[in-house]
Amino acid sequence: MPFIVGWFLNCVYALLLLAVAPVLAYRRLRFGKYRGGWREKLTGQLVRQQPDRQCIWFHAVSVGEVLQLQKVLDETASRFPAAELFITTTTDTGYEVARTKYPQHTIAYFPLDFTWAVSQALKAIHPDLVVLVELELWPNFIFQCQKRAIPLALINGRIGEKSFRGYSKIKPLLRRVLECFDVLAVQNEAYGQRLIALGAPADRVVVTGNIKFDRAESDRSSAKTMDLRRAFGIQPDEQVFIAGSTQSPEEMYALDAWRSLRTDFPKLRLILVPRHKERFDDVAELVHQRGVPLLRRSEHTGVSSASDTSSRPVILLDTLGELAACWGLADIAFVGGSLTNRGGQNMLEPAGYGAAVLFGPNTWNFKDITKALLSRDAAKVVRNADELTSALKELLENPGLAKQLGRTAREFVAEQQGATVKTIDRIVPLISIPLVGKGRAA
Repeated sequence: MPFIVGWFLNCVYALLLLAVAPVLAYRRLRFGKYRGGWREKLTGQLVRQQPDRQCIWFHAVSVGEVLQLQKVLDETASRFPAAELFITTTTDTGYEVARTKYPQHTIAYFPLDFTWAVSQALKAIHPDLVVLVELELWPNFIFQCQKRAIPLALINGRIGEKSFRGYSKIKPLLRRVLECFDVLAVQNEAYGQRLIALGAPADRVVVTGNIKFDRAESDRSSAKTMDLRRAFGIQPDEQVFIAGSTQSPEEMYALDAWRSLRTDFPKLRLILVPRHKERFDDVAELVHQRGVPLLRRSEHTGVSSASDTSSRPVILLDTLGELAACWGLADIAFVGGSLTNRGGQNMLEPAGYGAAVLFGPNTWNFKDITKALLSRDAAKVVRNADELTSALKELLENPGLAKQLGRTAREFVAEQQGATVKTIDRIVPLISIPLVGKGRAA
């Protein structure tokens, strides 16, 4: 069955690739996207840096999943210091962030799910374990792992209602794919039950919690956060409003909200952090069109010392991998992708720092987290630009309310942490590599 399915999928993938080729070409020329990794993606010719060592392969599709891996990689490296950790990603931005965040590990592009590409990749890497993040279910790759008797784990698994309905239409294939996994570690019981309903062996599904909570920092005095504070010239008595992981037109909403309130609240600072790097210049132009001074992080890495309130600029964080530390500056945080059809972005990072968190109604990517925060009165929903302005004004006028929101959010994040260790404990038995540390062989 896998052989027949594999070549059928090859045909489907080839047709899809031909269909989207014009779009890819346009975006490559217009935005500079999809430039890297085609040799690796199409041929599977991946290269290890330390081929003489045993290897654990982690795959994280894009920036969010790559950043999630930080604590997992740290814990894995501490337990298996002699192993090479090989990390693949699919997107250009994910690749750039991985290279920046994890220079001590090997970074590559994940092969497209053609039989020849995944076969060549597994032959070249020869991993002792493959770990997929969230719900990366590529049939040909997974079948090849099983064929080669390579242990396979899914971590931080999640499957929303919409995805579940879609996968249910190809349940026979999904059952065969899910049966290849040795461990399916999921974020909560609902996700686990959906995987079992699709055919996953119940004895291989385990609820370990959400590793995103473990990455949420709480120290506003960390070196990275303080470096940003100095670079942006933010004074201790100033209030910081961050609109992060935003899409158009969310930056405009945040900018207009700040402009309408800055006269009454002259110590209010605004930091904009677009989700995608190809929009950095567009957002900069938006600020210039409003006649507002702008400070771009990419052009200013020293210490800013603007003293005149009227000249203090809007800040554009136009670098990759710094948003997590930047949230530590926020008194009030709007999490983007939630007033658009993106489905929301990670609100745990500002919550962990104790910021007063705002987001729009479209947060289905973080449905359970959103529900939990709102049920604890640890965040507020704003449904449009006017409500964003109103909520920002309310929190500025009532600092006690803002602090209470932030304190409750921070406590919630702290209560949920610990998933990383539970996850690693589940995949350790799959790895035939000597462990080190207390109670383990040296």
